[in-house]
Amino acid sequence: MNVDEALTILKEHGYKYTGKREDILSFFATEDRYRTAKDLLQYMEPNYSGISFDTIYRNLHLFREVGILESTDLNGEKHFRMKCAHHHHHHFICKDCGLTKEIETCPMETVKTELQSFAIEDHKFEIYGLCPACQ
Repeated sequence: MNVDEALTILKEHGYKYTGKREDILSFFATEDRYRTAKDLLQYMEPNYSGISFDTIYRNLHLFREVGILESTDLNGEKHFRMKCAHHHHHHFICKDCGLTKEIETCPMETVKTELQSFAIEDHKFEIYGLCPACQ
């Protein structure tokens, strides 16, 4: 997803466009990896003196709620990234730098046979480790 697509989603959900929101989205669009609220705050502070964690978290959770960002927990902390392309895939996530690599393989066919009497509504498959640069 790019910034323009994300801003369109915000507008479709009745939320205002602001320069601050565009800058947050630009941060995630250029990072292309999972990042923390602290990372975003450090990025935003030079241009938005006094920006608070409350503002950062409120926007991060709004963007996740409307489907712009996705999140995961790494090392006990919530990390966010721009939502991926519109095809089904999963991720390898580097626990050190947050780099992600798409995984096309999906374990759901195997899982469905083990859970035949259950109504599966959704799934998320992530593999954690270290990318080549962080090893």
